[in-house]
Amino acid sequence: MLIRDDPARTGAFRIPAPTRGSSFDEEDLDAVRTVLEGGQTLTAGAHRDAFEHAMAEHLGCPHALTTTSGTVALELAIGLLDLRPMDEVVVTTQTFHATAQPLLDSPATVRFCDVDPDTLNMDPAALERLVGPRTRAVVLVHYGGVVADTARITEIARSVGALVIEDCAHALGARSAQGRPGALADIGCFSFHSSKNISTLGEGGLVTLRDAGLAERLRRVRDNRNDVVFAEPTAAEAVAGLVRAKPWTVYGDEWDRVVSRVRRAGTNATMSEAAAAVGLVQLDRVDALVARRAMIAGRLAEVVSRHDGMRVQSVPPGTRSAHHLFTFFCERGDESRRAIIRALEDEGVQVRLRYAPLHLAPEWRLQGHGVGECPVAERDWFEHHLNLPCHPGMSDDDVDHLSAALERALSGN
Repeated sequence: MLIRDDPARTGAFRIPAPTRGSSFDEEDLDAVRTVLEGGQTLTAGAHRDAFEHAMAEHLGCPHALTTTSGTVALELAIGLLDLRPMDEVVVTTQTFHATAQPLLDSPATVRFCDVDPDTLNMDPAALERLVGPRTRAVVLVHYGGVVADTARITEIARSVGALVIEDCAHALGARSAQGRPGALADIGCFSFHSSKNISTLGEGGLVTLRDAGLAERLRRVRDNRNDVVFAEPTAAEAVAGLVRAKPWTVYGDEWDRVVSRVRRAGTNATMSEAAAAVGLVQLDRVDALVARRAMIAGRLAEVVSRHDGMRVQSVPPGTRSAHHLFTFFCERGDESRRAIIRALEDEGVQVRLRYAPLHLAPEWRLQGHGVGECPVAERDWFEHHLNLPCHPGMSDDDVDHLSAALERALSGN
């Protein structure tokens, strides 16, 4: 992992790494005010239902269920796999740890997949070498908002009967010829964290699903019911009489049913009404927010393209990036890369690199993963990888300063 040589250099920055990836105005405040002053429930109400419906329409998927965070969305989605010992799940390595975190204490075996050197997305050729009869699911990421080759990945997964889960935390506002991320595979997971392309008051998530049965199972778990398999009561049970809730009993509508198996316990992962109301407002401006990101990314890409030994993360033809991150690569060697970062920091630009290959994290090394497992991701991370601020909160003056600082840094190193 790249570490700054002098921690004292990380003081105040003119252009810091973003803590907010969206923008907020009076319309957002009005949405919260409407919820607070409306006298209705503050949870599991009309705003949540409206936001879920709007997201499903925007993405083009039949089912969309909000959650309290993107991490919880991934936890609930992976929970639907009902994993057993000997099962395997393939996960891209170039991602935030939350993508694979629900698998850390799972009985299944995790296999990390290497990435394409130009997009940093899961490499279908590497995936083909990893899948087999025990593969239950493939978890991909649209890194930085660049759409992964979901069609090919899904084809490979289908060949072994596996589901595909999209981690779309970076991808709201992206699209491909096949549709929008979140509607390209079996299950999609979104984050509305403070840093993401839209935010539901700092935290929030969403799960999209194609299958109605899976959607109902996830809804039950999300809404504090249990994911169970129901059975018909036997004659003896019917004679003995099962508990039948009275009309005034809260949450008693299933007490006279028989459960044959519990897949997993439920939880409360419901998005608040205030968060959902803001989500509706944010969704209306997502295209404008992404357009602002695209403008900034375009300015920075122009600078990078003028310098030998530098290249920008590739966006596949026929796709539109959500530009959640601006990523480029220095192929002049790690010393040059370090010098570029120091030069940028001297001009008030904070550089944070995302993300170290996940298979090298200590908790995954404990499970037997290590160096050499994903050589492309390792080479790019340790030798080439660079990220720069790219978000709507940057003013035009900030963009001008960042572009000029980048030009000087690349010219001098």
